[in-house]
Amino acid sequence: MSPAHRPRVLLCDDHLLVAEALKSLLAPEFDLVGVVEDGRALIAAAATLRPDVIVADITMPHLNGIDALVHLRQGGDRVPVVFLTMHRDVTFARRALEAGASGFVLKHSAPAELVLAIRAALDGRTYLTPQLAGDVLESMKAAPERAGDPVVSLTPRQREVLQLLAEGRSAKEIASSLEISTRTVEFHKYQMMETLGLHTNAELVHFAIKHGLVEL
Repeated sequence: MSPAHRPRVLLCDDHLLVAEALKSLLAPEFDLVGVVEDGRALIAAAATLRPDVIVADITMPHLNGIDALVHLRQGGDRVPVVFLTMHRDVTFARRALEAGASGFVLKHSAPAELVLAIRAALDGRTYLTPQLAGDVLESMKAAPERAGDPVVSLTPRQREVLQLLAEGRSAKEIASSLEISTRTVEFHKYQMMETLGLHTNAELVHFAIKHGLVEL
């Protein structure tokens, strides 16, 4: 990378104050090419702006950051993605890394840690916050198949439907948003209930909140 080329960063966070703080943190070293507020906007902006790296939150409206990353990878986009999140749970770090994340940093970490993670991602390396690194390695050794995380038993499409359902969307609204039929939405919903052993919409919503797919 030539010295004249400042790496282009796309920022994705639905909290305006966080986004503003990150702008000033990253400005000395990086070109901020855009700020978006949800996972669907992230996918669209990645395609049009072609950033060198994306810094994204995990829990966001419409589509969470990890599932947005799954979409990018399925579409052949290899842009490095660094997650900056409040989630201290090892489960989220594992989900992120297994989806192809290049970094996982906690929002309460020192700001310099995010810059380190971005630099590592640009160099083709993976950065995992030291606060979780040991626990993540232990977790991977203890349960390589991730039996303890029921979210991985759902397909990416099911997770999309579940998130929109938990955000209060009707089957018709979900169908329109995902460009599928309402019958397909209902099919996904009942498949999820069967997989997870749940019986009502309320239980599905509770599951989505408990496992960080939506914020309260």
